[in-house]
Amino acid sequence: IRLATENEQYLSELSGQAGCFKEPQIVEFIFLLAEKWHLDQSARYQAVELLERFMIKQVEQICKSSRENVKSREQDSSWSSLKDQIYNTFVLRLVSCIQLASKLSLHYNIVNSDTALKFLQSLKYSYTKQELLESELAVLRTLHFQINVSTPLAYVELLLEVLGHNGCLLPAKPLHRMCMQLLDFSYLTRDTIYDTLLKIAIENSTPSKLQVAKFLTVKEDFMLLAVGIISTSVFILNPGHWKQVVEHLNCITGITSQSILEFSYAVLKHIVGSTTP
Repeated sequence: IRLATENEQYLSELSGQAGCFKEPQIVEFIFLLAEKWHLDQSARYQAVELLERFMIKQVEQICKSSRENVKSREQDSSWSSLKDQIYNTFVLRLVSCIQLASKLSLHYNIVNSDTALKFLQSLKYSYTKQELLESELAVLRTLHFQINVSTPLAYVELLLEVLGHNGCLLPAKPLHRMCMQLLDFSYLTRDTIYDTLLKIAIENSTPSKLQVAKFLTVKEDFMLLAVGIISTSVFILNPGHWKQVVEHLNCITGITSQSILEFSYAVLKHIVGSTTP
């Protein structure tokens, strides 16, 4: 109930720019860096969500400040300078978000300043420990220190526990492992999966800008993503149990069986596409 409430609250306050900083290259960068530093899976998803929320708020604040403080004839050059500032500090902010996520995950591998600086130096950046600390503080302040955000992983794992409690007797470890693989896949192919889902929903291959904008809440719905990942995992591992699991997921979350089916189809379509020679 708490996660469902959080999800509804997040969707009700959703920024129109949500998802802009979840591009595949950014997500892959975070995933590879988290793997390099031996972080657990929760940290990688938390880092993605922290970076997304921080960057959107930072851009919104800069735009607001620019409009309020700069004369109209100076806005173009000022905005260009601000864009350069965002661009030049992006990797530093990304590393800071991974550092913060590593501290939140309660994992023994916390990314300390020495590790972060060594990596940044390997990319030819010359930051100091003080600048690294200031970057972490910038993320914390911009997010008002509200960084312990839920991720789709939390939704997946909780729903798996509820399914087990309700008597869906599926092998837990293989199912969890498959869910983790598909969750990674869905993050790395996010746009293509949701593009397919949108076209299914509107029964049209050329959605309008308004339809794309309205679909944003679907793309950011963590509960739908978790349900879709579990459904698809069960279909791959044990198709005979798929209908029963979908019915359980529908009862638990209220998400319709049709929506679950459509999401699973969109994921499976791109899994097949990615493995076809």
